Amino acid sequence: MLTVRKSEDRGHFNHGWLDTYHTFSFADYYDPREMGFGALRVINDDKVEPGQGFGMHGHRDMEIITYVLEGAIEHKDSMGNGSIIRPGNVQRMSAGTGVRHSEFNPSHEERVHLLQIWIEPNVKGVPPGYEEKKFGTRVKKGQLRLIASPDGREGSVTIHQDACVYAALLDGREQAAHRLAPGRRAYVHVARGTVEVNGTPLKAGDGARITGENELRFSGAKQAELLLFDLS
Repeated sequence: MLTVRKSEDRGHFNHGWLDTYHTFSFADYYDPREMGFGALRVINDDKVEPGQGFGMHGHRDMEIITYVLEGAIEHKDSMGNGSIIRPGNVQRMSAGTGVRHSEFNPSHEERVHLLQIWIEPNVKGVPPGYEEKKFGTRVKKGQLRLIASPDGREGSVTIHQDACVYAALLDGREQAAHRLAPGRRAYVHVARGTVEVNGTPLKAGDGARITGENELRFSGAKQAELLLFDLS
């Protein structure tokens, strides 16, 4: 079964410096029907104006993944890490026992568009950690590329949860497929473009909860960039 979460039904706030959409309940957006899906707790679709960003703030016991679509975001944290994350780079921060960080748009001209994803860990109280890897256009074009997993296989970043995250760039006749093991479920988020999932059309900002399916088939894409979450 595939249940669509339409882009326009998400929580939306425009703070001037930040234009943000929340797939699930977050901050001032609360919907008891949208509290996450399995371990997937947050998908925030953020556009941050030049020279603006999120000041230093703290987290605990959460796996946080940053996926940049356009522009760049500058990361600093209490572990001593500092980096500028650009499209193709995937950042993973395990908050564990506690970490503080800031995320700012370093450009004076260009807005940054990013997805911030929170996945609840299956173990609490671990030491905080940081990881960043690059997954360029070539490795995502026409296929689902593993970008996060519990064991770091295939060069993915490592998260403390039985969840796998894939990214894909699909266009025209390009197709992709993913097998779901018995008892597992999935969530698809379309970051941009359009694509059909098992024949159901999705547009930019749309998501889909998927249960009781053995295989996901992606087709009919038009300049689509998507994320697939394979969840226990």
